[in-house]
Amino acid sequence: MTTRILVTGGAGFIGSHYVRTLLGPQGPGDVSVTVLDKLTYAGNLANLDEVRDHPGFAFVQGDICSTDLVGRLMREHDEVVHFAAESHVDRSIDGGAEFVRTNVVGTHTLVDAAYRAGIRTFVQISTDEVYGSIDTGSWPETHPLRPSSPYSSSKASGDLVALSYHHTHGMDVRVTRCSNNYGHHHFPEKLIPLFVTNLLDGAQVPLYGDGGNVRDWLHIDDHVQGIELVRTKGRAGETYNIGGGTELSNDDLTRRLLKELGADWETSVRYVDDRKGHDRRYSVDCTKIREELGYEPRVSIEDGLARTVQWYRDNRAWWQPLKQRAQL
Repeated sequence: MTTRILVTGGAGFIGSHYVRTLLGPQGPGDVSVTVLDKLTYAGNLANLDEVRDHPGFAFVQGDICSTDLVGRLMREHDEVVHFAAESHVDRSIDGGAEFVRTNVVGTHTLVDAAYRAGIRTFVQISTDEVYGSIDTGSWPETHPLRPSSPYSSSKASGDLVALSYHHTHGMDVRVTRCSNNYGHHHFPEKLIPLFVTNLLDGAQVPLYGDGGNVRDWLHIDDHVQGIELVRTKGRAGETYNIGGGTELSNDDLTRRLLKELGADWETSVRYVDDRKGHDRRYSVDCTKIREELGYEPRVSIEDGLARTVQWYRDNRAWWQPLKQRAQL
C-alpha cells in the first residue's frame, strides 16, 4: 500500500533532496509525495526537475499558514515531513517577524490540521541551534533549549508546539535536530556555497570575527538517511539529533575550501565584523539515533566537500542567477 507523504518546503535545499531521494532508484518505492512550497527566495522548482515526471510526485504552491489549503492537503495524505522554514540567521537578525510567522504560526497551522485530519506521523525538521552554544561536550536531546537568535528561537517554539500535540492529543509527532548541512543545491547565502561560489568567481570570502566559531558538518545524504530512519522507525513524541561527526572551526573549513579551489589565504580571505550574538560552538550527541535506529554518517568531510565544490563548478547556471537576484 502506498504511503502518501506531504513534504513542506520541498523545493528548498534539504527538502528537495529528501524528495529526490524518496522518489529515486534507491527510495522505498512504496510512497507518493506532494510538495507544498511557497517558493520564496530560497525555494527553487529547478531543484525538483529530476522527479517532476515521476507518477508519484505532485507539487502545490502555497503557504503553510493558509488554513484552508493546509486542511485540504492533510485530508489527502497519511504522513507529513515538515521542512518549510525561514532559516538564515543573518536575515532573522535584520527582522524576525517572518521567522515567527513561518516557523511558529506555520508549524501550528500544519500540526493542528494534521491532528484534525488523523495524520499517522508528523516529522518536524529542526536544528541544533535551538540548544544554544556549548563550550565542551555535546548536547543530548534532553538538554534544555537556550536559543539565542530570532531564527533559533522560532524553531524551538515550533518544536514545542508540535510536541505539545503529542503530549496533549497522543499524536505521533517526531522531531529531528540536525547540525550544519552542506551539499549540492544549497542556496548561496550560506557559508559553504557562498565561499565556494565567491572563490569560483575570483572574489574574496567574508569570515566572521576571528574565525574560531565551531560547527558540526553534516552532508545532506546523511541527513536524509537520518530523517528516513526517524520517519519509518522512530518513536512518537521523541526527538532525535542528527550529526555528521565532523567539528570544524570556520577557519579550518575555509582552509579546506581554499585548498579544494586552489586559492590562497592572503588574497582570498577578509575578516569581517562578527555576527551579533554569534554562538561559539555547536555539537550534537547522536547516541540515541545510532543506538535506536542504526544511524551512521557515511560521507566523509573530505569526500563531501570535494563533491560539493565540483557540483558548483559544474552548475554555474543554477547558482549564478540566484546570487545576482539576491545581490550576494
